[in-house]
Amino acid sequence: MFDNQEKRAIVRRAIVGALASGVREFRYMADTHGIAAAAIDEFGDAARFVAVASTRSASTLDTTRAAAALREADCGAVVTLGGDGTNRAFTLGWRNAPLAAISTGTNNVFPTLVEATVAGAAAGLVAGGRVPLEAVAARAKVVHVAIEGEADDLALVDAALAADRFTGARAIWGGDRLREAVLTRAEPSAVGITAIGGLLAPLDPAEDAALRLSLGPGGTVVRAPIAPGLYEPVAVRAYERIALGAEVALTGPGVLAFDGERERVLKTGQAATLRVARDGPWVIDVAATLAHAAAEGLYRGEAPVAGREHEPDGG
Repeated sequence: MFDNQEKRAIVRRAIVGALASGVREFRYMADTHGIAAAAIDEFGDAARFVAVASTRSASTLDTTRAAAALREADCGAVVTLGGDGTNRAFTLGWRNAPLAAISTGTNNVFPTLVEATVAGAAAGLVAGGRVPLEAVAARAKVVHVAIEGEADDLALVDAALAADRFTGARAIWGGDRLREAVLTRAEPSAVGITAIGGLLAPLDPAEDAALRLSLGPGGTVVRAPIAPGLYEPVAVRAYERIALGAEVALTGPGVLAFDGERERVLKTGQAATLRVARDGPWVIDVAATLAHAAAEGLYRGEAPVAGREHEPDGG
């Protein structure tokens, strides 16, 4: 949705907001496009910026490793730029992070369209301890994926089994290939697998439940926006709300897609179990955070210096 120049401007505005909230120390991921590094150039000595350890693979592994490094650095809050895939990769590295997620990706169900200046301000207020995290944030639901004989995985919005043999093109484009799905939210105004559920049985992120879809020939046909610019008829054989913690068993062959992207191949006879729990990131409500700050008069007078002290090595 945004080119690198605009992303650089978004990062800059988020820093401006955090500075206004009193933050003077930042950790950042040194991305391969140099977006963050270019954004911080103009701030000089106004704050301390330290790049965290990460990989340079130009893949989602960079985000996952950086998230783990931010966790180890005891960061008070994190701002991410991206879509569902970026935030999923981040959550793989730091599942219970205090997170302000700014939508700049292709599939944007988990992050929100919010002005970066106030998103940075909200993150800064939380990071500096001036607004309690628990007062302005809620834990997100996560689909936990246990795969027989392999490492576990997760999804923030939906996990689905598609009748494919290879991951191939990452994005799920054909609704006729879907067989089973478990959703943490079902939103009729969103794009992706969540919209299929949303047009049948809407489920709010705040509700302590999940939605299971059984898809394939012979079911009710739903015309859903399964990708940006693409409505497709999708046959749904059955759907039901399920309790948090309920297990959904799947068996290969097929490909498991997480948050709209093919990620893991399930071999013939290989088992996988999907389970939704509310133990994901603490999603910071930007509006609620700024309202709390206003009620407490936190922006009256000179801006204080807030934030945690860290040793030069990030300890």
